[in-house]
Amino acid sequence: MTDPKSQGSDKTKSVNSRSVNSRSMPDAFIILFFVVLVAAIATHIIPAGKFATEINQETGKKVLVSDSYQVVEDFQGVPLFADGGNAGFLNFAFEGMVSGDKWGSAIGVMMFIILTGGAFGIVMKTGSINNGVIALISKTQKLEVLFIPILFTLFSLGGAIFGMGEEAIAFCIVLLPLMLAIGYDSITTVMVTYVATQIGFAASWMNPFSVAIAQGIADIPLMSGMEFRVIMWFVLTAIGVVFTMRYAANIKAKPELSANYLVDKTYKSETPSTASTFDKTDTAILASFFLAIIWVIWGVVAKGYYIPEIASQFFTMGVVIGLIAVVFKRLSVNEVADAFKQGAKDLLPAAMIVGMAKGIVIILGGDQADEASVLNTVLYGAANVIGELPTTLSALLMFVFQSVFNFFIASGSGQAALTMPLMAPLGDLVGVSRQVAVLAFQLGDGLTNLIIPTSASLIGCLGVARIDWLVWAKFISKFMLLIMTSAALFIVVAVFINFS
Repeated sequence: MTDPKSQGSDKTKSVNSRSVNSRSMPDAFIILFFVVLVAAIATHIIPAGKFATEINQETGKKVLVSDSYQVVEDFQGVPLFADGGNAGFLNFAFEGMVSGDKWGSAIGVMMFIILTGGAFGIVMKTGSINNGVIALISKTQKLEVLFIPILFTLFSLGGAIFGMGEEAIAFCIVLLPLMLAIGYDSITTVMVTYVATQIGFAASWMNPFSVAIAQGIADIPLMSGMEFRVIMWFVLTAIGVVFTMRYAANIKAKPELSANYLVDKTYKSETPSTASTFDKTDTAILASFFLAIIWVIWGVVAKGYYIPEIASQFFTMGVVIGLIAVVFKRLSVNEVADAFKQGAKDLLPAAMIVGMAKGIVIILGGDQADEASVLNTVLYGAANVIGELPTTLSALLMFVFQSVFNFFIASGSGQAALTMPLMAPLGDLVGVSRQVAVLAFQLGDGLTNLIIPTSASLIGCLGVARIDWLVWAKFISKFMLLIMTSAALFIVVAVFINFS
């Protein structure tokens, strides 16, 4: 039995440590506020511009016409506060949160995070995940070493084949108890799920939301250059696996090395006792859970389901599992409702950050090529700079530009539609093949999703794993240096072999 005094001591230490961290590290909301402030000031300094647009016949997407940039003379910087539904600096939070539609950021992703959080709140409240994890560990203790490479590879394949991203949020919820029970930490959980999907997303040979759209816009055959990209996927995924395994081994040997140690310790203290047994109720609940996961995967692969359908599938899962818990007297009806509310509440900050981050783009004028926006001017200016450089340096600068631009347009298809109509013909002028231009795009777009706070999927995964963005940014920076350097080397090799 745990000594109540020691529990109180641990809680006091946790509170004290959090108060120290809160003084030394500003909250993600504070950082976001000042980023928006800088964006608002930039609208008074950098002129807004726009491009003519046309419909690309290959992809059906609206793309900009190169050499059609023009400055919008009557554009005025954003005011401090705007009325009539317009966007001022102090309007960014609301305007960001209600922007978009149910198919994407911000409102669609926000509701996906909240609804999924509520559904998984019910699942976790039943205790079946915990009971299943304990039963699994007791029967597979000698196979623990295979968990990380197998999971990382599978999630990377998911990112490469069908652009898996938001789906990783749900898997973070499921795998977190397993990773903690094995002796790893919440950071390991995000590495084997979300980070793996984004490596696959970035190195993909067929991702329908990224490389396929970019190749269509660049007028090169879809899935061309597959052999080179498969090799690149294998190498980058192997780097991710080795890095994660080494980190996880260090954490298992010495848990206090984890940057999220105190939070993970609190989470483990809140989970049900390991003395609980696995019974027929757990079997029914977990069977329903895995059937729901299969249903979701089938929907994404076979039917093209996206945010609205996936969120509704997870909600359905929560309802079914809630009913099973009530029928088998695991939970009361009110406890199911409370679990749903608590699960949604836990992810509310992550959802709010997604919406507020969208406010950055709105303040700058939006992400539409044919509307006045500071982003269009930045895009045009970068294209001009890249066009003056040697071939290899131009390709690398394309990669750098796509990486930076992804902070503002954290959407593969959206970024492709905005940047590729300029970057593809620009590559022709400086001797960079269009295949290399696409490669620079997909790597810059995908890999920076591992750290940018404007990535809805990243913020969602960090939210469910209870990892502060600043803690994550400090941890992932070393890996970013490694993976971005590796990606840059692939771009240099592609230039030298005339990858086309």
